[in-house]
Amino acid sequence: MLFLLVIISLSFGQTLAYSAYRDAQIIAEFKHELEMNHAKIARELVHSANWASVGTISANDVVKDYPMVNIISIDDNNASNVSTGIIRFLLTDLDFTGIDWQVNNKVSFMFSDEQTLHCKNAKKDPMEPTCARVMISGQVKKVCRIPKSSPSYNSALNVFIARHPAAVNWMKEHAFYLCELDIKNIFVLDFYGGPHQVKASDYYAINI
Repeated sequence: MLFLLVIISLSFGQTLAYSAYRDAQIIAEFKHELEMNHAKIARELVHSANWASVGTISANDVVKDYPMVNIISIDDNNASNVSTGIIRFLLTDLDFTGIDWQVNNKVSFMFSDEQTLHCKNAKKDPMEPTCARVMISGQVKKVCRIPKSSPSYNSALNVFIARHPAAVNWMKEHAFYLCELDIKNIFVLDFYGGPHQVKASDYYAINI
């Protein structure tokens, strides 16, 4: 009987100790969550990334209608090297993405804080929710060069090339063309508890 009481007492004590710790942890996590600006996190991840993982629906006969993934170099700067949030990229019809979007222009881009090695340096696994990631879905739009000497087109292209100098050869050798993403939805996963939906208008309203 005494042995049973000791076990119950120990178990009860451990439960109280764990509950107190857990309560404090939950409160701290809740306060941290309230302080997080998910739209700002999305903009910062996009701006700091040189590339994104891009998902399309494949038009290739071998894997037709299966999801296809690719790596696309991106940029969101204006001529003053300030973030706009507008995701611009180059595509070619010789690549998966360039063919896929012309059949179905709906795509999803993913950016992760692991791309900047922040997670690795903080000893976070890339799959941990605290290793922030943003999934941006939208439609590919080819940036029209009308007229040929369009200042806005040339400015956007020059800004992209400044960040990705190799693009000069891509365009010359493989007929790459400038595109941008018409954003329809944004999900941000930056903490425990599941992803947060961010409106495109809130995303664009952020200044960084």
